[in-house]
Amino acid sequence: MIRVLLAEDQAMLRSALAALLNLEADIEVVSAVGDGESAWRELQRCQPDLLVTDIEMPGLTGIELAQRIQRNELPIRVVIVTTFARAGYLRRALEAGVCGYLLKDAPAEQLADALRKVQAGGKVIDPQLAMDAWSSADPLNDRERHILRLAGEGLSAADIAKQLSLSQGTVRNYLSEAIGKLGVSNRIEAYRLARQRGLL
Repeated sequence: MIRVLLAEDQAMLRSALAALLNLEADIEVVSAVGDGESAWRELQRCQPDLLVTDIEMPGLTGIELAQRIQRNELPIRVVIVTTFARAGYLRRALEAGVCGYLLKDAPAEQLADALRKVQAGGKVIDPQLAMDAWSSADPLNDRERHILRLAGEGLSAADIAKQLSLSQGTVRNYLSEAIGKLGVSNRIEAYRLARQRGLL
């Protein structure tokens, strides 16, 4: 039996996915939650075989969950099911050890098959997205990405500096680097473009 933890912030979709997966004779959804922090707590409590997660959720994103699983060396494989067909997201997901990356518009039967393949040690990735991921480079480093995300959430340079224990000048330098690398004129445009390309 493949034991699955489901993390999806849209309640209707979460219920539908859980119901579909529970119809499979060899798959059991042991828990279904609506945000990243709850998913992290349930991962430790239930110790499932697989985490099936969306990318964008309150608290922790699906990629951040995968990074935590990787850092803590938990024996849990991660499959992302998302609407975001963005090469930047896929590249970051793979770096975080994700074994599956499927789009929500794929046929439902593909998900159960993908979970079986991942549980058997394989990887399942949308082929067109995989090609796009390797043909487009990610210009941002992790610090620039983090600071740009905070700036996009409305934090000032002073707020970011305080939160990350950096000087305001250092924060401005990172923002300036990110703006330059993305070829835009200000932090708002940089945040918008980075989100559009799946870099955040």
